[in-house]
Amino acid sequence: WTQDPALSRHIAAAALIPHVLDDFRDMVGAVDGVLLARDDAENHAEFALPFLKAGIPIYIDKPLATRVADARRLIDAQVRPGQIFSCSALRYARELSPSDEDARAVGRIRHIQAITPKDWARYAVHAIEPAILLAPDRGPIISAQRIGTGGAPLLQARFANGVELTVQAFGATAAPIAIRVIGEAGWLDLVFHDAFSAFKASLADFVSSMRAAREAIAPEFILEVVTLIEAGGK
Repeated sequence: WTQDPALSRHIAAAALIPHVLDDFRDMVGAVDGVLLARDDAENHAEFALPFLKAGIPIYIDKPLATRVADARRLIDAQVRPGQIFSCSALRYARELSPSDEDARAVGRIRHIQAITPKDWARYAVHAIEPAILLAPDRGPIISAQRIGTGGAPLLQARFANGVELTVQAFGATAAPIAIRVIGEAGWLDLVFHDAFSAFKASLADFVSSMRAAREAIAPEFILEVVTLIEAGGK
């Protein structure tokens, strides 16, 4: 199903999908899982709630929401833990995960600087999620605020263990998705480039979690990401 029947038939023909529906709700009871491949977070509840209430696992495209209240509404609608799979596929990008040797060369992480092109609401998640995964011992968010009011919003955040994070979305200006990690012993630049492998890995993890009925991504982590998105969007 898409919002355009002609587009639905076109995609189905290209991807060898045998069934095209007039109403997405007709999938309830007929599918094992759902890919909600829309990044307009303001409409996620409309499309996701019927499947959540039916107990069907659903991959909700990033970001789950741009406000914590909206994210909590969706998470609370689950009839069992782990129904919602929502993330930036860049959490699976190998090029954004330092090797053990690189981690030792950087030492204890003190600062993380992440940038992304395009708009904050849809793309900040691609910088935020892999960035905070680099600091698993970061602890809770102590402060998070948007700096400046121009067309390239900058989030400045601090965590309980002292790690500082900055994230900037550059809008229409050409920019990579990249992370600079600064530690007590050195620094490291990580640049995203392999979209196919990252998205393939995310889909594989969704299918695996669906089959095993396991929680792939903790709701607390999803809410932490949305908290930072909301803070940077204000």
